[in-house]
Amino acid sequence: MSIARPWFPREDYFARVDKVRAELARTGRDALVAFLPETVTYLTGFFTRGYSSFQFAVIPLEGDPVLFCRDVEEYYLDATCVFPKRVMWTDSDDRIAVAARAIREAAGATAKLAVEMQAWTLSVARYDALRAALPETTWSDLSPFTTQMRFIKSPAEVAYQRAAGKAAEAGMAAGIASAKAGATEREMAAEICAAMIRAGSDLPGPGVLSSGERAYHLHGGYSDRVLATGDIVQLETTPNVRHYHARFMRPIKVAQATDEEHRIVEQLIAIQDAAIAAVRPGVPATVPDAIYRDGVLSAGLRETYTNKTFYSVGLMLQPNGGEPLEAEPSATWSFQPGMTFHTYVLAKGFGMSETIAITEEGCERLTTFPRQLFVA
Repeated sequence: MSIARPWFPREDYFARVDKVRAELARTGRDALVAFLPETVTYLTGFFTRGYSSFQFAVIPLEGDPVLFCRDVEEYYLDATCVFPKRVMWTDSDDRIAVAARAIREAAGATAKLAVEMQAWTLSVARYDALRAALPETTWSDLSPFTTQMRFIKSPAEVAYQRAAGKAAEAGMAAGIASAKAGATEREMAAEICAAMIRAGSDLPGPGVLSSGERAYHLHGGYSDRVLATGDIVQLETTPNVRHYHARFMRPIKVAQATDEEHRIVEQLIAIQDAAIAAVRPGVPATVPDAIYRDGVLSAGLRETYTNKTFYSVGLMLQPNGGEPLEAEPSATWSFQPGMTFHTYVLAKGFGMSETIAITEEGCERLTTFPRQLFVA
């Protein structure tokens, strides 16, 4: 399948835009200006690797959406965007002036604009400049609505995540096979990335890969460190297909592991199995979250447990690494069919995690790799 085409049927994008328009009408606003790259792709189909340049989509209450982007992206506009209207800037243009004109023509000079003010691409300087160039418009935030739209995935979206899960498993198998004394983390990363790409991932990144002392701390990246017998290797494989993500972690020991280490991992697996078994539509997020926390703390595996236990994953473009729906003790939401999560537990340098999809009856594990402590 070529990546230079819409990832879903045209009707899916029309339905998503209709939801935005219904919200605009309900709240008395004239147009959405979507700056978050995920929202632009989700609503219009338009995708380019150059999404960090100045681009946005205007979704007016009436009329076709308008894409605003750099002119070198025209091929990808033609190939992926399901809506024909566009305004393109060149590298010699006054980009704010061109952008202001595009918004004015699409929504009107006195429009009430709904804007994704939480988008990382909308800097303070850019926001101030656009406001100054459009003095008669009013701006208000619609970020929560556009983000929450993506929390419930369609079966086609989950299918991409299921495919990403298979790529994650290929990467994990390569990581375990290459975690040998004398090898470097960098050599491991090369094997993991190659395996995931061959298995269908659109991006390589092994995710978390750290050994030795750094295995006890989250978010370590690979280095030139040489693995030694007895090392813990913390590995999370994080591939994506059409930028829909699935990921998981497994604990690895280099060459040898003690009975106590096997016991710790078995405890973590039992705690996580109990937490995942509690997940089903309508269950408050705090229920499985408490199973994680109470299980780890009562077993004496950690003195404190401050991190989240579930977070939503789906269509995510770097630098975003997760969707803002998380399980922690103050969470007020409940699980719903179509949601997808990465759920993890960490203790004493060992990590165990899965990506799951909430179904009508419970949940499905999108990552199905064996659950154990691996001794490479």
